[in-house]
Amino acid sequence: MKISTKGRYALRLMIDLAQHDAGEYISLKEISGRQEISVKYLEQIVILLAKAGFLRSVRGPQGGYKLAKPPQEYKVGDILRLTEGSLAPVACLEHEPNECARYGECPTIAFWQGLAKVVNNYVDGITLQDLVPSSQDNYMI
Repeated sequence: MKISTKGRYALRLMIDLAQHDAGEYISLKEISGRQEISVKYLEQIVILLAKAGFLRSVRGPQGGYKLAKPPQEYKVGDILRLTEGSLAPVACLEHEPNECARYGECPTIAFWQGLAKVVNNYVDGITLQDLVPSSQDNYMI
């Protein structure tokens, strides 16, 4: 599994908003400067995040973005699934029930299911708050 720049930048954007939350909306220009990500690319990402209800936004000169919920209420897995789609290591695990014609006789399916479980448990066990640099328990990605 390889996480694209969209997934990585979405996570950085969300961490930036959590880290710099002073109750006011933060402009994409500010985030862009701190994260060294183009405003144009951030615009694509915030549309996705706002549509999913992860962000609140206000237009205009005092506008910008902020988290819709406290950072501890966001699972890293939810952010990555929103931007990346399924985190399944193989295509046959992307749908329930499994539609693979070889599912019943596949000698590797248990391995892939175990890997998917480990990945999902890991990303769902870490919150956005855990990744904020000022946090006491900081996980490294």
